[in-house]
Amino acid sequence: MSFKAKRHKGTGGNQMPIEALRCKECGTEYDLDARYVCEQCFGPLEVAYDFTRLDAAETRRRIQAGSAGIWRYADFLPFDGGPPATRGSLEPGLTPLVRADRLAERLGVREVWVKNDAANPTHSFKDRVVAVALAKARELGFETVACASTGNLANSVAAHAAALGLESYVFVPADLEEQKLLATGVYGTRLVGVNGSYDDVNRLCTQLCETRPWAFVNVNLRPYYAEGSKTLAYEIAEQLGWQLPDRVVCPIASGSLFTKIGRGFGEWLELGLLDGELPAFNGAQAAGCSPVAEAFAEGRNVCRPQRPDTIAKSLAIGDPADGPYAVELAQKTGGSVESVTDDEIRAGIRLLAETTGIFTETAGGVTTAVLAKLAGAGAIDSDERVVVVITGEGLKTLDAVREGHSVEEIEPTLASFEAIEGVPEITTV
Repeated sequence: MSFKAKRHKGTGGNQMPIEALRCKECGTEYDLDARYVCEQCFGPLEVAYDFTRLDAAETRRRIQAGSAGIWRYADFLPFDGGPPATRGSLEPGLTPLVRADRLAERLGVREVWVKNDAANPTHSFKDRVVAVALAKARELGFETVACASTGNLANSVAAHAAALGLESYVFVPADLEEQKLLATGVYGTRLVGVNGSYDDVNRLCTQLCETRPWAFVNVNLRPYYAEGSKTLAYEIAEQLGWQLPDRVVCPIASGSLFTKIGRGFGEWLELGLLDGELPAFNGAQAAGCSPVAEAFAEGRNVCRPQRPDTIAKSLAIGDPADGPYAVELAQKTGGSVESVTDDEIRAGIRLLAETTGIFTETAGGVTTAVLAKLAGAGAIDSDERVVVVITGEGLKTLDAVREGHSVEEIEPTLASFEAIEGVPEITTV
């Protein structure tokens, strides 16, 4: 289940915390090469670290003196010897954490913060995971990178590969939103539309991974790729003054982002960079593709595969690889996994835009709608600090809000404007 690249940096003499790839199920350890599944039990692999080698005070100083992006957290990422050589090339991260008082007031919640991760180079959080994966691909000696995507990952892989001079192939469902296809093809990648769902695309890429000497960022490099999502947790804590929020509301597709944010907070708690305990984690899914929400509601950790039918295509993964771990995190922290309808998603997009000025894609509509659902059900305590994770830009899914507004067409005269219904009359003093 691994592919030997031209060059492999071993771990001998490594002074960084990174240790090995470790199976999340049976604990078997492997070398830090391009592999993603345990040969003993077929469980998923993740990067293992030893943070006892780090001093909390010195690590904080190093972070604060670091770059204005994710490489400031190099101690917690899967590289030997500090930040990778790709530092500075489309480096993502340090996106705004916006205090959303008008949104909080609308929902009757004390304190809401919006982590706007659309403010990345290709306007989604995928830049974080791709930057880490491609840096690791370079370290391992790969010259061609590829991915299976529902859109945002396609944009990001194509852009970062272009910046690094790597050949790239991007595989997507053929019915993907036009905006995302255009925003991928412009970078010169080989864009391949597959007649099928994302799960069909992912199966094809898994097969190709075994026959081609390519770095598939979310297949054979998945253990490293997933680590990029932890940087969202680090930034949220740092931007809150080295404090934890009380609750995190986050979208769930494969479940990796959701669980890695939890892991990021956990690592800083373990090291002593933060005090307290993990926030409550609330996952957000679309009702038309909600295997994790259904598993949570039924009290089981097995997510039954579904065939997606929702406008939230970036979350439309019917067989989520990290679904069971997402259920576990929600249960452990006193959170939940909720689903919302397509109409609620559209309303969520508008709610966020009208109260914060942030225009999100459908995944953000899902997350905002779940926040509203939780607030309406009284599930958020009056004194909580809530962080909502917005993962993508609204210009990528314009069709979702195409019917949500109207244009008042008038003649170029004052009388024509003043005749519009609802326009206040001019008053004189």
